[in-house]
Amino acid sequence: MVKLSVNIGGVELKNPVMTASGTFGYGLEYSDFIDISRIGGIIVKGTTIRERQGNPYPRMAETSSGMLNAVGLQNKGVDHFVSEIYPKIKDIDTNFFVNVSGSTIEDYVATAEKLNDLEKIPGIELNISCPNVKEGGMAFGTSCASAAEVTKAVRRVYHRSLMVKLSPNVSNISDIAQAVEYEGADSVSLINTLLGMAVDAEKRKAILSTVTGGLSGPAVKPVALRMVWQVSQAVKIPVIGLGGIMSAQDAIEFILAGATAVQVGTANFIDPCISTKIIDGIEDYLVRNKFNNISDIVGVI
Repeated sequence: MVKLSVNIGGVELKNPVMTASGTFGYGLEYSDFIDISRIGGIIVKGTTIRERQGNPYPRMAETSSGMLNAVGLQNKGVDHFVSEIYPKIKDIDTNFFVNVSGSTIEDYVATAEKLNDLEKIPGIELNISCPNVKEGGMAFGTSCASAAEVTKAVRRVYHRSLMVKLSPNVSNISDIAQAVEYEGADSVSLINTLLGMAVDAEKRKAILSTVTGGLSGPAVKPVALRMVWQVSQAVKIPVIGLGGIMSAQDAIEFILAGATAVQVGTANFIDPCISTKIIDGIEDYLVRNKFNNISDIVGVI
């Protein structure tokens, strides 16, 4: 037997495989395919203080080695999560994290406060790739000052584990990581999607209604690996790696580069059983290479 358990900002995961926000619903949607309690952690879809309808269709597009999305954080709001979703997931034997999004710092704070008392939600993932409406639409996570400001404000009111999800659309992601670590983040997850677009040549127009959207899938993996490697050397808190993980080998590469855990995203749309396959693949890798503990391979590069 090998030890697969890891600790993420004070939360013990049975294994290092998590599912990425926006790709796994609330977890319940996948329970017909797999035993979701086997997964180390599930990050539920982006949750905001009020209900959001999302962007107009079309808002997803397949691209070479990946996909674009501009869903726009469609969800029924945090009160709906607390009253309707939480009672359905609270007794499932895994760790659920809520991805918290907002357009103002006040939005983030109010949403986090409402999640504080949910005993079976051990932490939140702060999505700082959202546009800050008070600053002309620039994402919170694209400057050290704004990333630190929103992290500090949420840390002040939220008393459980605080994970901050970093945007790759920056010049130096390590600086952003250090800024949120200083203001109380317990862990960081990276990368969020890269900004991209797709064009329909026959119609001579952009495919997405919003023109641009977030690129995910295998196309972003080399960028994600590089950023995880950089950030893991810049901070002392755990790093959760994501971006184009489609197999156990991909996940292992992120762990070797410095990730304590990983998140599986776009691959869930192709194979709903991929997360458990990756868990099994990581275990097989450790056995074949005679490692007793997943921690033995974290950041060995």
